[in-house]
Amino acid sequence: MFDGLTGRLGTILDGLRKRGALSEADVTAALREVRIALLEADVALPVVKEFVATLKAKAVGHEVLRSVTPGQQVIKIVHDQLIDLLGGDTGEGGGVDLNAEAPVPVLMVGLQGSGKTTSSAKIALRLKTRERKKVLMASLDTRRPAAQEQLRVLGEQTAVATLPIVADQTPLQIARRALDTGRREGYDVVILDTAGRLAIDDALMAEVAEVRDAVTPHETLLVVDAMTGQDAVTTATRFNAEIGITGIVLTRIDGDARGGAALSMRAVTGKPIKLIGIGEKLDALDGFHPDRIANRILGMGDVVSLVEKAAETIDREEAEELAKKVQKGSFDLEDMLAQFRQIRKMGGMSGIMNLLPGVGKIKAQLKEANIDEGQIRRNEAIILSMTMAERRNIKVLNASRRRRIAAGSGTTVQEVNRLLKQFQQTQAMMKKMTKLGPKGMQRHGLAGLMPPTR
Repeated sequence: MFDGLTGRLGTILDGLRKRGALSEADVTAALREVRIALLEADVALPVVKEFVATLKAKAVGHEVLRSVTPGQQVIKIVHDQLIDLLGGDTGEGGGVDLNAEAPVPVLMVGLQGSGKTTSSAKIALRLKTRERKKVLMASLDTRRPAAQEQLRVLGEQTAVATLPIVADQTPLQIARRALDTGRREGYDVVILDTAGRLAIDDALMAEVAEVRDAVTPHETLLVVDAMTGQDAVTTATRFNAEIGITGIVLTRIDGDARGGAALSMRAVTGKPIKLIGIGEKLDALDGFHPDRIANRILGMGDVVSLVEKAAETIDREEAEELAKKVQKGSFDLEDMLAQFRQIRKMGGMSGIMNLLPGVGKIKAQLKEANIDEGQIRRNEAIILSMTMAERRNIKVLNASRRRRIAAGSGTTVQEVNRLLKQFQQTQAMMKKMTKLGPKGMQRHGLAGLMPPTR
């Protein structure tokens, strides 16, 4: 998300940063470009107008234009204003608010096809694993064929309880039965997945309003598809006006390169984006943090999210074992296989790169170089086609063995050789790190790991 906007804003702000002094005309010209960049990112026009007007009022002030680093000052103003636009530095966006008497009713609303049922399961899994909550899911969708069965299957996949299906019950009867079950069986949260429509109509709103009035949900979360752009903003405005939502779950942001919906949503509805769907897998759901998103948009990275993702996916015992092997110089292809799997768990190289600061230009270069994310999978296949003895000692890999491994993994001998060369370079770097030690690394930094120039 925001790839196009990040590139455009990066170019504009780099131009300001490089100039020693700025005039009001310079700032005005740059803000004109910012306005165009936001409109091209499909941000709502009223939001763009207010955003640019506020920026201009702050950026052409005496203390900015006369400062020692006016370009940096303008960048800080843009950064702070982006945070305000996305929801402010208020701690909103961390997830579902459960500060109520159990079982906490959470009402999921939205149009058909927005990912509402899948998002219900993702939220349930998040609450179960992160917050150790006992969650019950119930489908109130009696119209769409197999909608209730879909939620039941998702419940099995996430090991989250679902309300038993009873034929011919109305959405209101299902909602009441779900809350009654939640109270009797000691559930912390009851997620109610309402029916959707292809478009907003009076029947949809009446049904959702009836359920809302009966269960008095603590959270009413609207699920919208980021790929629909300004239609998503229109949907949010209507649901908020007629139902009263408490927050937004934005799905498919991984496929939305522009990001206009995310930038417009809070300003237009006044409601925070609480969660974002970042992929199809059931654990692909993140909290929406305005400060972190602003950092990503401006190419500053999101190291906090990267550390959190690593903490969730990295096995501590495996990491400690790997550290010992590196110290002993016994890093082998089995360990490299574990690292490839770890990278994929964290979203692949592109997922990690998106969270690193200052990699906008590097990412562009990688794209031009046609770097294939699928190579990690092929490398895994190559290693899995080796015997354990071959993984632990690559010296036994003669030409015939390499041909056998290539055939077994569906790759080429050249790809096998490339992987082995990469492994040898990694091994050499790790040995050098061990030799330098912590103090040596502090003295020499990354330069100490580089090969000699002669």
